[in-house]
This record gives sequence, C-alpha cells and structure tokens, in this order.
Amino acid sequence: MRAVINGILYVVVSGCQWRMLPREYPAWQSVYTYLQQWRDDGTWQRLHDTLRAQVRRRAGRQKHPTAGALDSQSVKTTHLPGVRGYDAGKKVNGRKRHLLVDTLGLLLAVVVTSAAPSDPAGARLLLRRMGGACKKLRRIWVDGTYRGHLLEWVLLHSHFCLQPVLRSDEQKGFVVL
Repeated sequence: MRAVINGILYVVVSGCQWRMLPREYPAWQSVYTYLQQWRDDGTWQRLHDTLRAQVRRRAGRQKHPTAGALDSQSVKTTHLPGVRGYDAGKKVNGRKRHLLVDTLGLLLAVVVTSAAPSDPAGARLLLRRMGGACKKLRRIWVDGTYRGHLLEWVLLHSHFCLQPVLRSDEQKGFVVL
C-alpha cells in the first residue's frame, strides 16, 4: 500500500501521465484503480481531514476550525478540450478555483468550475459541498465580491455568517486585509 500511495504522490508532484509511472512503483493501472476507489468511497477525504486535524492540534488549535476565508482564482488553460469559460472581470479564458481555507491556510473545501460563473455562484456550489470538517465553522471572511444576494442566501441556508472585508478607498495597490 505504501508503494501505491508513493505512486499516486509521484504522479501528482511530477505531473506525468499515468502510463509514464516508473517501474519502481506498482503497475499504473493498479495505482490508478486504488486512487479512484479511495476517491469514490471517501477514504481520500477522510485521510485529508485527519491530517488537517493533526496539523491544527500541533499548532495549538481545535480539531475543527470555527473561522475561515473564501476566495476564488481564475487561471488560464490550454486549448485542449475540457471545461473552461471566460472570466470577463479578469479577462481570463480558463477555469476558476473556489477555495475555503481555515485560519492556518489549510484547505477545507474546493470547487473547480469554468471561469464563467461569478464568484458568488461558485461560492454557493462550494458551500453546498462542505463536509463534516466544517461543522463548527461560524464565520467566513470574504472580499467585497461576495456581497449582495449571497449574504442573504447564506443566512437562510447555513449556520455561519459571511463577513465581507473591504479595503478603504484611500488604499492603492496590493494591501493585506
């Protein structure tokens, strides 16, 4: 099993194709089958949640976070077939990653869409898919893009609140908020 996990991590880190997996690992078909099985039965998610809880405990935090931050990032993609769209705000043709992290920056939830949906639409998708790791979440900080109807929707459908963090009109350039 250790060789299977090492094979999965090799493909993830190197970015190689499955068929290019070196011979020192099990056959690529076996490694890929285990990856699919663990993804489908929730083993991979449980492993991630367990490791995140251990990192939080070592940092002196509770196992389950009570606060987090939500944002998105549009990234360009190649011209190969696949899901992609155009983000008119950032002028990017590609995909958009919607991420929810805890206060340590550890991943809680992620949704990847085409770049076309708005940030609030992507946030709705992400908030619907949050798992048990977010059961004690009470506050999520967001930027100004997430104001409006999304705040009302969260109040009706969730047990936490979104808190927009806005920068002042006097601030120019990049500033950590």
